[in-house]
Amino acid sequence: MNAVIDASVLIKFYVPEIFFDRAEELFDKVENGEILLIAPDLIYPETGNILWKKHRSKELILSEVKEILEGILSIPIKIEPSKPLLQLAIELGLAYKITVYDALYMAIAQIYGSKLITADKKLTGLLKNTPLESHVAWLGNM
Repeated sequence: MNAVIDASVLIKFYVPEIFFDRAEELFDKVENGEILLIAPDLIYPETGNILWKKHRSKELILSEVKEILEGILSIPIKIEPSKPLLQLAIELGLAYKITVYDALYMAIAQIYGSKLITADKKLTGLLKNTPLESHVAWLGNM
């Protein structure tokens, strides 16, 4: 099975915060080969920015940031380049009033016929009752 994940879920593989347990269950399925994770190349700068923010707010010390980054970079994720997805992402963003960043993830989910798993409840709310609703799953409901 394929699943698209965004940075909000990837960070929860390592940072114990709300829905950490659900992210951990997903991670176990990845490790067991039950799920292939897919994401745009954007996931790494987004995740890096989350780590930077958590360090700046003193939620993480530098050694924790480095350890988490090592773990993140070791997770097998099929990375899709953003450039070929950009036109579709802009179209989706404009049509559904979502950011192009979020639309990149949604474009991949649509192309692969899979779901984007996200911890972003606002995004799932924006896509409710739209044709994209079947391609997004909120981590809190898993």
